[in-house]
Amino acid sequence: MKPFAYLRPASVAEAVRAGAGNPGARFLGGGTNLVDLMKLGVESPGLLIDVSRLPLDRVTRTDDGGLRIGATVRNSDLAAHPDVRSHWPALSQALLAGASGQLRNTATTGGNLLQRTRCPYFQDVSKPCNKRIPGSGCPAREGAHRDLAVLGHSQDCVATNPSDMAVALAALDATVQLHGPEGQRTVPATDFHRLPGDNPDQDTVIRPGELITEVVLPPPPAGAVSLYRKARDRASYAFALASVAAVLSVRDGNVDRVSLAFGGLAHRPWRARVAEDLLRGAPPTGDAFTRAVDAELEEARPLRDNGFKVDLARRLAVGALVELTTQAAPA
Repeated sequence: MKPFAYLRPASVAEAVRAGAGNPGARFLGGGTNLVDLMKLGVESPGLLIDVSRLPLDRVTRTDDGGLRIGATVRNSDLAAHPDVRSHWPALSQALLAGASGQLRNTATTGGNLLQRTRCPYFQDVSKPCNKRIPGSGCPAREGAHRDLAVLGHSQDCVATNPSDMAVALAALDATVQLHGPEGQRTVPATDFHRLPGDNPDQDTVIRPGELITEVVLPPPPAGAVSLYRKARDRASYAFALASVAAVLSVRDGNVDRVSLAFGGLAHRPWRARVAEDLLRGAPPTGDAFTRAVDAELEEARPLRDNGFKVDLARRLAVGALVELTTQAAPA
């Protein structure tokens, strides 16, 4: 590990100033991903700005019935929060599916959103990787890509976003609050992560020096139910081959509200807008769900060894929606 400086700021403003003034700086929360990448040589920050002691560790209700989640709230605490379990169960389920108990006790909300891909070429500094060294190439396209993207990838990158929590936040229409040198701004969770295009080294739309301060959940729609489902190679502590977060409400025998997001398929959580548009006003049946999900997945472009992900995602999504119809109270 290369030497680095360490700063524990007393305020968000001080943290942002330090981050903006040091291009090689990284914010440190739980460190469950960043420290691993430093050990591998993937990350070599000149300055670590420890934000774990800042007053960003609260979960509070908003005036309209939503929820504010501080950036340093631990994943275990958020998953167990009674409001999250009762009103946003997909988020609790996603967090519990995300890692071992020990990691959830340390990992933070902001850090979870900023974790880097688990593509083996990205993590191996002896291999080329456009995400690590732009222009060096993407050996995953012809190499080991079984676990990688089938949607939204480019010639430069086929990596997938590893976060379970981010998939649930995308389906729940959450927003990410950022504080930076130019002030505060709000980004929809669906837009926070980006597709690789020709600059896959940029995982998110976060600007230099910006710090995630909180995530805000809107009030749950009346009568809506939600869940998160994940398929992986082993039952514990494994990243998603495919996952889905779904929110559904039924009115007068038809789908009233629906949101659907996939994980494990793309460089960011994939909000299934095509499927949602087809399902609104449709009967909540397995056939309708299958047609809508198939239409969404027409955009998939699997590589040599990961075509199975398309069918896996279809089965997960349809199964999740069918399960939700048994929970949704007809209005």
